Amino acid sequence: MTGPIVAAHDLRKRYGSLQAVDGVSFEIAEGEVFGILGPNGAGKTTTLEMIEGMRPIDSGTAMVDGIDVTHDPRGVKARIGIQLQASSFFDELNLVELLELFGHLYERTVDAMALLADVELTEKARSQVKTLSGGQKQRFSIAAALVNDPRVLFLDEPTTGLDPQARHHLWGLVRQIRERGHTVVLTTHYMEEAEELCDRVAIMDRGLIVALDTPQRLVDELIGRGFTKARVERLANLEDVFLDMTGHDLREEG
Repeated sequence: MTGPIVAAHDLRKRYGSLQAVDGVSFEIAEGEVFGILGPNGAGKTTTLEMIEGMRPIDSGTAMVDGIDVTHDPRGVKARIGIQLQASSFFDELNLVELLELFGHLYERTVDAMALLADVELTEKARSQVKTLSGGQKQRFSIAAALVNDPRVLFLDEPTTGLDPQARHHLWGLVRQIRERGHTVVLTTHYMEEAEELCDRVAIMDRGLIVALDTPQRLVDELIGRGFTKARVERLANLEDVFLDMTGHDLREEG
């Protein structure tokens, strides 16, 4: 396809007197990792839900892979994968059975073991989700979001609550997904995560995009306006000490 794989133009959403999204516009290139940042209540989740076809659009347009979300939400959902911060799965099915079930819903034959290998969960193939650690659950939810081989993968705060090893490991997984040709759109509260993973970020506040550029350009622009920190950053921080002392290898529970 030519042009952006995701395009939002003048998106708006109101809940009573609250204008949750107030004229948001941006484009995402195919193969890009694009981050949406903002404080709680900024409108980032509502924006993504409108693009995903999960929430009606009051006005404006959203296109995914050339498909208008308002006119063909089912067509959009067939082309995207969504990993939610909190996901619920059928308790009595194991991981392989769940992935195969999701495949049937998309009318696709799924190589469940290959998907589990992608997220390093082959040893848990016959386990139930309720027995997994927090990091394992996050990785499995990403495997589930990849069942339909989506053009665009949406990740909602994928590393919230994870320890440093699990968080860094999941960063590597996102990079691998991008290298395989998927476009990734993520929300995060971790600024280091956005700097590590995102080609560009949009910063939202009160329903508006207040900045949109590469992380480095946004930092350079801030410095160019004369910004200085009261305390000079050290060459290492406590997380670096933690990883140095405990290792970078992923720790699995159970």
